[in-house]
Amino acid sequence: MPNHASRRSLLTAAAALAAVAASGTASTALGPAAPDDPRSPGWSPDGVAGSHPDRARLRRLVARMTLAEQVGQLFVSRVYGHSATEPEEADAAQNLARFGVRTAAEVVTRHHLGGVIYFAWAHNTRTPHQIAALSRGLQRAALAGGARIPLLLSTDQEHGAVARIGKPATLLPGAMALGAGGSTADARRAARIAGTELAAMGIRQDYAPVADVNVNPANPVIGVRSFGSDPRAVSALVAAQVRGYRSAGVAATAKHFPGHGDTETDSHVGLPVMRHSRAVWEELDEPPFRAAVEAGVDAVMTAHIVFPALDPSGDPATLSRPIVTGILRERLGFQGVVVTDALDMAGVRQKYGDDRVPVLALLAGCDQLLNPPDLALAQRAVVAAVESGEIARERIEESVLRVLELKARRGLFEEASPPDGEVDRVVGVPAHLAAADEIAAGTTTLLADPGGLLPLDPAERPRLLVTGTDPPSPTGTTGPPTVVLARELTALGCRAEAVAPGRAVAAAPGHAAVLVCTYNVPEGTSPQRALVTELLATGVPVVVVAVRNPYDPARLPVCAAELATYCWTDVEMRAAARVLTGAARPRGRLPVPVPGRYPLGHGLTY
Repeated sequence: MPNHASRRSLLTAAAALAAVAASGTASTALGPAAPDDPRSPGWSPDGVAGSHPDRARLRRLVARMTLAEQVGQLFVSRVYGHSATEPEEADAAQNLARFGVRTAAEVVTRHHLGGVIYFAWAHNTRTPHQIAALSRGLQRAALAGGARIPLLLSTDQEHGAVARIGKPATLLPGAMALGAGGSTADARRAARIAGTELAAMGIRQDYAPVADVNVNPANPVIGVRSFGSDPRAVSALVAAQVRGYRSAGVAATAKHFPGHGDTETDSHVGLPVMRHSRAVWEELDEPPFRAAVEAGVDAVMTAHIVFPALDPSGDPATLSRPIVTGILRERLGFQGVVVTDALDMAGVRQKYGDDRVPVLALLAGCDQLLNPPDLALAQRAVVAAVESGEIARERIEESVLRVLELKARRGLFEEASPPDGEVDRVVGVPAHLAAADEIAAGTTTLLADPGGLLPLDPAERPRLLVTGTDPPSPTGTTGPPTVVLARELTALGCRAEAVAPGRAVAAAPGHAAVLVCTYNVPEGTSPQRALVTELLATGVPVVVVAVRNPYDPARLPVCAAELATYCWTDVEMRAAARVLTGAARPRGRLPVPVPGRYPLGHGLTY
């Protein structure tokens, strides 16, 4: 955010924000610098994590806060509704049941929240303009009462398979697609665009990039969310994205420490165990997190996984002092904010109760406590732990200081909410949409084309049948992928039709090729394998388009051609259509090996 020649004290600035609430703006009226103003000259909102030049001033601010206000700063919670003050009745009922108040703004003030995380299922992310208005309303609530500290608003906008905000915002290729592209410049550019649009909506922390090295094809929760299986390549792309987000004024969050890439359990529903030795961890899992720290990442998110080689206690990493403090803080030298993964996930709730988990996370060395299932219970437990002496008050103040430093680095004490008109200026603008297509153009991977079927020649007006699996859109605003692929092929000059799998075999004769979109084909027999087998029996050439995991071709009969797109969103389907028709040369290279079929780095071109 821009610096200003004159500044006023933090509390006066907060009061000014509250005073203009009725006007709908949340930007700060700034005057002469005062001794306790963390926005004085000497720091940059583009700075990196570490000791803040105005730490003494922030310390005085922390010291003026009550214990309840300090504890509140450490919590990041969901809220329900599209509006801070005027929720729909169903959302008001959810807020009342979960938090004892009807509006999101009241949740913020009652619980002295330091941050809010946005979810589509909580109805926070309908449209960019609505999100910006929600952000302004929540900031007004935070700045009008209690400690008068701006919120750090956050979401999971990884792009690709995990995204909370859909069109008309720009949707970019996800991590494994970027890994296939192999360009750190494109990774940084994607993060800058993503961050710029998030900031325009008032979101200043993104829970991205994923720094896990995915070496397990059976990993049910990471997969294409990872940049790949090569720790060096993953490290370079993670660092590039950290810098890209920072250039947009948004805090990046490297996750899930100490590494979630070789698990077979989803920590949302169970407690995974990482079996890597310490030596393997140092070689495989550690490098991307070290690269993120060296790139100045603002935050690191912990994983709800047991890692016996790093801590034999059986505690998940989120609650492990040897992992959070001993390794992340002391070995890697990370000085920024450590945020837990969501505390409502099963992985962190199996060994301890919901009242103990936040206390143990703080004792382990975490700073931000993300989305506890019972916010009031969690806050009471932390306050009680401080009052009993289990947690030192100084330990709480240390984490609050880190959170405030992060907010200061990202400019929130200068301007808590984006200026009016920022959404129209940057969100989903033609330049960003064009950049998304340009980046995606380098990601589609041609795995096989033994008979030279590709590229298809649009000049011959080939009749194409598109079928297969249509997974739900990550944001609810794209797809279905078979329909999008058929539409894009037709726009490029082909005659393409999308049909349901049940009609595909009967419809196949007479077509130049059948394109089958596959999605996470399991080992052994499956409906997707049966469909491909039956289509091959028609004699029509079959092209497999793996729209999520690139491992699908190894679990299917050999086909006329095989492609991997790494995601099924529209931007990747457009890129695939261009490769299929020769409008673009395939340039992607496998960022993971496909066991029994293709090595790491494999990829063909025309």
